[in-house]
Amino acid sequence: MRRPLPKLPSWLPVDGYILALMGTVALAALLPASGPAATVAEGTSTGAVTLLFFLYGARLSTREAMAGLRHWRLHLTVLAATFVLFPVLGLAARGLVPHVLPPALYTGLLFLCLVPSTVQSSIAFTSLARGNVAAAICAGSFSSLVGIVVTPLLAGLVLHGDAGGFSAGSLLSVVCRLLLPFVAGQLLRRWISGFLTRHKKVLGYVDRGSILLVVYTAFSAGMVEGIWHQVSTLRLLCLLGVEAVLLAVMLTATAYGSKRLGFPREDRIAITFAGSKKSLAAGLPMASVLFGAQAGLAVLPLMLFHQMQLMVCAVLAKRFAAHAAATDTAAGSVAETGSAAEVVVSGARG
Repeated sequence: MRRPLPKLPSWLPVDGYILALMGTVALAALLPASGPAATVAEGTSTGAVTLLFFLYGARLSTREAMAGLRHWRLHLTVLAATFVLFPVLGLAARGLVPHVLPPALYTGLLFLCLVPSTVQSSIAFTSLARGNVAAAICAGSFSSLVGIVVTPLLAGLVLHGDAGGFSAGSLLSVVCRLLLPFVAGQLLRRWISGFLTRHKKVLGYVDRGSILLVVYTAFSAGMVEGIWHQVSTLRLLCLLGVEAVLLAVMLTATAYGSKRLGFPREDRIAITFAGSKKSLAAGLPMASVLFGAQAGLAVLPLMLFHQMQLMVCAVLAKRFAAHAAATDTAAGSVAETGSAAEVVVSGARG
């Protein structure tokens, strides 16, 4: 009798899109674009990145983001975790070079620490954990908006010696290929938002397909340049260990830091998830602009960290939800006991 295939535990999510990204990396390793094909792939990838950030700008509701300003303490806390604490930890990890991490992987790890927070998964996990979903939406939107400008500026400050040719020309390229399309999307939002809403599913495939194209182009260039000979299996395992420590530190810092700052439980959950995550969707296109042919190794730490954060935060979200349910049940029991006591006392008085 044929046995059914074993299934992964429900608490251990494997993002299907990560599998698609890994498949794209494998395709680039087996069939890298070279010569005229590489020129076509690079040009198409450039157009795809421009389209991506135009769509990001057109989708982001500035009115909703501005409405969240009343919760400014929460947003500042998330931004500080994303663009201050993360980069500081990334810079501190420089001491691991070259004995634990080779320079190329460290550059990718440092870039990971500079990208904005993710939006979708932060909202999903905050909702599952019964946290402040509205705050998670605004915090993710603020982080994405700020990251369009701050991430390239931070990269210019801390990656000048590691980015393989990072220069003022790279910053100009960021402005032309990322910032200007984003601003154009914002300006045209009032006229095209209806179209984007009606075709949301199709445009979602466009988003993901564009990022897969960016990954294929970057990793193909890496294969042609021979950069993959710099990395061994042992170094990749070391990278995973370093990223696990980085995620643990950020989850601990955001959870306990928000508690010390006096935030209520629902806000602490939103801060924990939004402040400890990094956006794959924003980071991959940025890396293709900033690193060029070196983008293959530069985005590998971000891809691995993305999957790791999904798995760990899924477990935490379910634990938060279970704790909230237990607390609500206990509170309900106390309330019922109090009501019963009041009835007994009233009866005795009568």
